[in-house]
Amino acid sequence: MEKLKIAIQKSGRLNEDSIKVLKDCGISIDNGKDQLKASARNFPMEVFYLRNGDIPQYLKDGVVDVAIIGENVLKEKGGNIAVAENLGFSKCRVSLAVPKSSTYAEIKDLEGKRIATSYPNTLNAYLSGKGVQAELHIINGSVEIAPNIGLADAICDIVSSGSTLFKNNLKEVEVMLRSEAVLAVSPMIAEKQREILEDLRFRIKSVLVARQSKYILMNAPNDKLEDIIKILPGMRSPTVLPLAEEGWSSVHTVINKDKFWEVINELKQLGAEGILVCPIEKMVL
Repeated sequence: MEKLKIAIQKSGRLNEDSIKVLKDCGISIDNGKDQLKASARNFPMEVFYLRNGDIPQYLKDGVVDVAIIGENVLKEKGGNIAVAENLGFSKCRVSLAVPKSSTYAEIKDLEGKRIATSYPNTLNAYLSGKGVQAELHIINGSVEIAPNIGLADAICDIVSSGSTLFKNNLKEVEVMLRSEAVLAVSPMIAEKQREILEDLRFRIKSVLVARQSKYILMNAPNDKLEDIIKILPGMRSPTVLPLAEEGWSSVHTVINKDKFWEVINELKQLGAEGILVCPIEKMVL
């Protein structure tokens, strides 16, 4: 039986998030400790656990058909590898940072400076676009210590919370790239595997939309129904059912979690009561 070969990060946060999204898609993976390859029990898929930096080359060579990988790594090492889906997790940014004592005002201040980085291609492209020439020191590992030991005047590295920069007395001055996990596709993927990929994408989309949504139920006075329905950003229109108590209805709908508190406050002001909020496991559009 033909299988879709998917690569994910061998360990770390991206590994955990990748396993979770596959599990939420209903895919059960038989993976033991320290395995480099595992099969799914209920989906035509093989999972390869690889070093993050090696995944783009495996995609280029067609060793794997698809991969869940950070967009930052894909842009640095992946060339023109296509992205099938943005996955919305493992968000970070690739930024330039300098010592807090620096008098940095603009990107031109890095002209002729030494910059330590694990992202030379991304950095070169960014500096070239700004008309800046600098001396790059390529480091695999703890880039943030470079200014403290006199190796560089600035760094280019991934930033999530910014705590590592703070601990090393650095300040973020330029955001070069905003990144998240993506589903990347090998240019050599076969037609049969592409069909399996489309099934996987369908499942992933259902999971991602559900993660961004909440299902809400409420009791609403009938004389306020029209106003309440106007503020509900539902998929089409809410479901309205009469309650046993005269003059009241039960209203059911789906709202985006980012608008949740704003909408809930408006509903309460219009007289809605007994508002029940439920998570959504899957949502097929």
